[in-house]
Amino acid sequence: MINCKECLSQISDYLDGEIDADLKRSLEEHLVFCHDCHVVVDSTRATIELYCDGKLFQLPVGVRERLHAALRRRCHEGSR
Repeated sequence: MINCKECLSQISDYLDGEIDADLKRSLEEHLVFCHDCHVVVDSTRATIELYCDGKLFQLPVGVRERLHAALRRRCHEGSR
């Protein structure tokens, strides 16, 4: 079985499906037993899916207004 360092160094190739079958099996066995690496792989996968999806979605009006107000405050504070 591989260790955490080896697992984390293979995340990109694993998620891209570019590792050989033996390494994939070892990595997946590690993920079953290592909660920390499992979380990193799942978070990375979710981030890639969100980023690559590229779909825009409309925020609810109240959320959008609060976000814009917060951004305006931040910009104003940063210009001082």
